[in-house]
Amino acid sequence: MSDLIDDLAGIAPGSPLDVLRSRRPTARRDVQASYDALIADPRDLGRASAAERIAVAYWVAALSGAARLAEHYRGLLAGLDPDVLAAIDAALPAATTTGPVGSYPPGPLSVEDEAAPEWSAPAGIAAAGGPRLAAALEHAHLVTYRPRDASPDALQALLDAGWTTDGIVTLSQLIAFVHFQLRLVAGFTVLAAHAEED
Repeated sequence: MSDLIDDLAGIAPGSPLDVLRSRRPTARRDVQASYDALIADPRDLGRASAAERIAVAYWVAALSGAARLAEHYRGLLAGLDPDVLAAIDAALPAATTTGPVGSYPPGPLSVEDEAAPEWSAPAGIAAAGGPRLAAALEHAHLVTYRPRDASPDALQALLDAGWTTDGIVTLSQLIAFVHFQLRLVAGFTVLAAHAEED
């Protein structure tokens, strides 16, 4: 059985890594089912449109430096909304940084606090995809680079931009899932490379 993770990590059918993955069929199936439900074939586009979902997925993967995963989502977005893609591509150089940074609540972890500027979506994002998308990309940037700074105010900014509570749940699931995907792809890519060397 082939799926997106196999394709992006270069796992060939019948390879040792394919055999290894086949030992956890439920986990393998569930990852693909999550992709289908959140991105490929969502049932409730009222919570987040197809373009919003794919744009956020591309944004998170690109911010995280996950080249293969970002290219996958970039290709999907190119076929769905080239204007949004162009706006995101234009915004990426200034938005890409390192993390995680931010401030913990006062306490022993405060010694690790590292201030970081907030990223605001340029006007081109809202012009191409609307204020909801701009707010979603700002939120995804926050969660990707400054998770310590997440707060009720960040969720309120999404509500103010037109996201519903259910939509915010879907957006949060999507961001978390893409972070999960990129870690799977990175890990399996390393394992596949080592398997070829042996």
